[in-house]
Amino acid sequence: MTPLWLRRSFLCASAAALLAGCASTRVVDSQVQSWSTLTTPPAPPTYRLDKLPSQQAAAQAFAPIEALAHAALQRAGLQRDDAQPRLIAEVGVRSGQALPDWPHYPPAWWGWGPGHGWRPGMRAGTMLREMPPTLHRREVSVELRDARTQQVVYETSALFEDVWTDDPAVFGVLFDAALSGFPQPPQGPRQVRLPLAPTGTAR
Repeated sequence: MTPLWLRRSFLCASAAALLAGCASTRVVDSQVQSWSTLTTPPAPPTYRLDKLPSQQAAAQAFAPIEALAHAALQRAGLQRDDAQPRLIAEVGVRSGQALPDWPHYPPAWWGWGPGHGWRPGMRAGTMLREMPPTLHRREVSVELRDARTQQVVYETSALFEDVWTDDPAVFGVLFDAALSGFPQPPQGPRQVRLPLAPTGTAR
């Protein structure tokens, strides 16, 4: 069992790190996985974002995420064209919280995307011990299909977890990370580090 003084030292160190992070530029160190069959961007590089039924049902709540996805797609060199797109884009997001000593404290998930939904986590008995900082987990996915053939030509995801969070700003950085290297990113898993712009600052 970890001594009480050591656990308190860990909590103090975590708090100090958080305060230090507020005074400097935060960096989102995300885990990215990408697969692409594209060699060059389509000509013209146009896309349309199709929303899933769950995203349409929660249109007001999903609107900020949709805006971040559009901005990231355009920074990747794509142009929105809902009438005659060359690519069809679908995006998903997930968010959850857990205590660091997983798997004893399963996360509670929410999100929009294939297979995403609420899954409550069990926290019984956690008040009997000192609680470590809550771990926040954020994940995005992007899928691009050829509008003519409906074949998936680009698939990517980005995951970030830490003891601090800035929603929805973190999602915007994760979309940028997921689309880094488009249209020919390194295949498979990699780490992508991007700064998190202060709230209200354009990327």
